[in-house]
Amino acid sequence: MVRRHLWLIAVLDWIRGDATTAQACVARVERLLDALQSQPETLTRVHQWWQQVVLMLDGSTLLADYGFASRNALVSEFVDRLHLKLLPSSPETQDASELFALAMPTALDAQWIAALPEATLLRVAEVLSAPANRHHAHSTPHLTYWQCTLLDALTFVTSQVRAAGFSPEIRLRMGVSEQEASPFHGLATSLEVLHETWLRGENTDEAAQQFKAQLESCRHYAATVYTHLDTYGISVDLVFRLRQLRERLLRIRTLLDCLLSDPDCRYSARLVAQLVMVGQERTSLRALFRASSSLLAAKVAERSSVTGEHYITRNRAEYHTMLRQAAGGGALTALTTALKFAIMALGLASFWSGFWSGVMYAASFVLIQLMHFTLATKQPAMTAPAMAAKLKDLADTQSVEIFVDEVSCLVRSQVAAVAGNVVAVFPVVILLSLLMQWLVGEPMIDSERAHYVLDSLTLAGPSLLFAAFTGVLLFASSIIGGWVENWFVLHRLDSALRYNPRVTRRLGAERADRLAHFMLHHISGFASNVSLGFMLGLVPSVLAFVALPMDVRHVTLSTGQLAAACASLGFDIIRQPALWWALASLPLIGVLNVGVSFYMAFRVALQAHSVTSDGRATILRAIGLRLRRRPGSFFWPQRQEF
Repeated sequence: MVRRHLWLIAVLDWIRGDATTAQACVARVERLLDALQSQPETLTRVHQWWQQVVLMLDGSTLLADYGFASRNALVSEFVDRLHLKLLPSSPETQDASELFALAMPTALDAQWIAALPEATLLRVAEVLSAPANRHHAHSTPHLTYWQCTLLDALTFVTSQVRAAGFSPEIRLRMGVSEQEASPFHGLATSLEVLHETWLRGENTDEAAQQFKAQLESCRHYAATVYTHLDTYGISVDLVFRLRQLRERLLRIRTLLDCLLSDPDCRYSARLVAQLVMVGQERTSLRALFRASSSLLAAKVAERSSVTGEHYITRNRAEYHTMLRQAAGGGALTALTTALKFAIMALGLASFWSGFWSGVMYAASFVLIQLMHFTLATKQPAMTAPAMAAKLKDLADTQSVEIFVDEVSCLVRSQVAAVAGNVVAVFPVVILLSLLMQWLVGEPMIDSERAHYVLDSLTLAGPSLLFAAFTGVLLFASSIIGGWVENWFVLHRLDSALRYNPRVTRRLGAERADRLAHFMLHHISGFASNVSLGFMLGLVPSVLAFVALPMDVRHVTLSTGQLAAACASLGFDIIRQPALWWALASLPLIGVLNVGVSFYMAFRVALQAHSVTSDGRATILRAIGLRLRRRPGSFFWPQRQEF
C-alpha cells in the first residue's frame, strides 16, 4: 500500500517539476497522457494501480471533512493545526485526507489543476476512472468510484450540518419562531429524495431545487445567531462553529455541482483545486485566529466606541469640562508619583517593586475613573473605535466631512486632556515635595534620585522608544477592557447580579439592580485601568529578567517625576542643560503615547468596519485638506461651536 502511495506522490512531484508556472505543469500532464496512450500496456497497469489505490481509501472523508475541524472548538483546532505544522505525516495511511495533503502540498497544485483545458480534464478523468468499491453505501455496477464518493460525501456533510444546527450552543440562540420552523429538520429528507431521484436516472431539477432551497434556509437560520451575538456578546468558539457550519453548506453546494451538472469535469477540477487551497490554510495558525477573532474584534471595537464617545468634546462647554476633568486627573497623578517614589525607596527586588507599583497604579487609575476625572493617555484607544464607527459611507462627501469633524474634535480633546494633566500635575508635585520637606525635613526625592530622573527623561536617551512602547501598553489595556466587557455581557452577569436569589437576598432587589447597572457601565474601565496599572508596573521588570531593558514613559507620570526632581534640586536647576533636555522630551512623549495607542486602536476599528485601503486614502486626503484650511480647529473650539 505504501509503495502505491509513494508512486502517486512521485508522479505529482514530477508534474510540478521545478515549480515555476502552472502552464509548465499542464504541459507535463499532457506529455504524460500522450505517453500513456502510446503505450497501452503501461496504461493498463496504471489503471490497475489506480484502482488499487482507491480501493484502500475512503475518498468521501476527503470530500466531506478535509479543511474542517475534527472538534468544534477553537483550542482543540489550534492544537490539531500545531500538530499538522510540526509533525511529519506518513504515506502509510488509509485516510484519503492525509494522502491528499502529502501529494498536493503547494498552492501551485491548485493553479495547474484550475488551468487544465477541458479536453485534458476529460483525458485525465478517463485514465483515473474506477468502479465503486466496498466502502460505498451506494455501490452499484453502473456507478463510478467518483459518483459514489460524491453521494457518500453529501450524506456525511449534510449529517454534520444537521448536527451543528441542532447543537444547543446554536439552537438556543435562536428565536422561538425560528426554532419551530427550523429547516434543519427536513434537510436529510430532502437529500434522500434527491439521492433516490438521481439513482433512478430521473430528472433531478425539482429535487435539486428543493434541496438547495433547504440549504439556503439553513444558512439564513444560522445567520440569525449573529443578531443574538450583537445583543448578548460574542464567544470565539461559537463564531468558530458558525464559520464551520457556513463552510460546510458551501461544500455541499460544490459537491452537488460535481454530481449533477459536470459532464466536462470542470466542477470536479474546481473542487480539487479548492481542497488544495483549503489544505494550505489547514496548517495556518494565523488564518485560524484571524478568521475566528474578527467578529470579536468588531464587538470589542463597538463596545469601546460607546465608552469612547464621552471622551470627545464638540463645543466650548465640553472643552472646558475636559480641562477640569484632566486637571483633576493630573492632581491625583501627583499623589501617584509620590507613592511611586515611596515604593522605590523601599529597595524591594525588581519583581516586587514592579508588582506593588502595579497595584498602586491600578488603584490610582480606578480612583480617577470613579471620581470622573480624566487621564489623557487613556483616551485614544477608546475614542478611535468611536470615530471609526462614523465611517458608514466613505463614498458620501458629507459622511467624510462629518468624520473629519470628529477627528478635529478628538485631537483638541487630546490637547485639552494632556494640557490639563500636565499643568495640574507639575505644581501639585512641587507643593507635595515642599510639604514633605516642611514636615519631615526632606523633599520627595534626594538629589541623587533627582539627577537620575533628569537623565532618564532626556531627549538624547531612549525615552521616545519607551514612550512608543507605553502607547502599545495603553492600546493593550483598551483591548482587555473591551474583551472583559464582552465576557461580562456574554455570560449575562448583569442579569445574574440583578435577579440571582442569593444576590438579592444578601443585597436587596434595589441595591442588586444598582450594582448590576454600575458594573455593566464600569466593568470595561475597571479592567482596562487595572490591566494598564499592572502592565506599567510589571512589564519592565519581566522584560528585564529576559535581558530586554524596556521601560515605560507616561507623559503625566513623567511630568510628575520631573517636577519632583525640580523641587529637590531647587531654582539652580534652570541653569542645568539636563532640565531643558528633559522638558523637550515631554511633548514628544505625550505625542507618542497618544499617537501609537490611537493608531493601533484605529487600525483594529477600521478592520472591524471593513474599511478598504482606498477608504483610508480618502480619509487622509480629507484630513490634510482640513489642516490646510482650518488648522485651529484641531486645537481649540471654533467660534461657531457653542
